[in-house]
Amino acid sequence: MKKKIILAITGASGTLYAVQFLKLLQKTDVEVHGIISDAGKKVLELETGMAPEDLAGISKWFAAGDFTAPMASGSSIYHAMAVLPCTMGTLAAISAGMSVNLIHRAADVMLKEKKKLLLAVRETPFNRTHMTNMLKVHDAGAIICPAMPAMYLKPESIEEMAAQYAGRVAGLLGIDIPGLKRWGDQGLGIRG
Repeated sequence: MKKKIILAITGASGTLYAVQFLKLLQKTDVEVHGIISDAGKKVLELETGMAPEDLAGISKWFAAGDFTAPMASGSSIYHAMAVLPCTMGTLAAISAGMSVNLIHRAADVMLKEKKKLLLAVRETPFNRTHMTNMLKVHDAGAIICPAMPAMYLKPESIEEMAAQYAGRVAGLLGIDIPGLKRWGDQGLGIRG
C-alpha cells in the first residue's frame, strides 16, 4: 500500500523546512495531505513569499476547521503525521488532548492509533511549560524533533540546511530519501 502522510504547518517560524520536506518527498511515492493554520499561511507568506497552493507535493489540502476530513477519524489510513513547524500553542493543545482545530484532532488521532506523530517544535528558549508539554506528548508516543539542523554537513545554503533537517524528519517517519547525506557518508564525520 502506498504510504499516505499528513503535513501540518502552523504559525511558527521555519516554514522553509516544510517547503524542503515536500521537495524531498517528491522523490518518493508518498502521498501527502496538508493542513495549514491561518497563522501558518501568514508565516509561509512572510518567510517564503508563497501561498499554500504554491507548495508542490500536497495532493490534497484540508481546512483547519474541517472536522469531517478523513484525518479526524482513526478509521482513515494515514501512516504518519508531521507538524512542521510546530508552535508552542499547537504543542500545548496536543499535550492537553484538546481538538481546537483539525491539526490538533489529527495529531490526537495519530497518538490514539499508535501511529507516528512528529512535532518539529520551534521556539527558543524553552520555558518549563514548553518542556512539560514536550514530555507529555513524548510519553503519549510523539516524536519531538526541534528544528536543529546539523552543521557538520557544512550546508552551503539555508535551503540545503533546511533540506537536510527535512530529510531527518522523513527518516524519523519511516520514509527513505534517496541521496540524503548522512553522518559517515562520503568522508563526513570526525577523523582521528
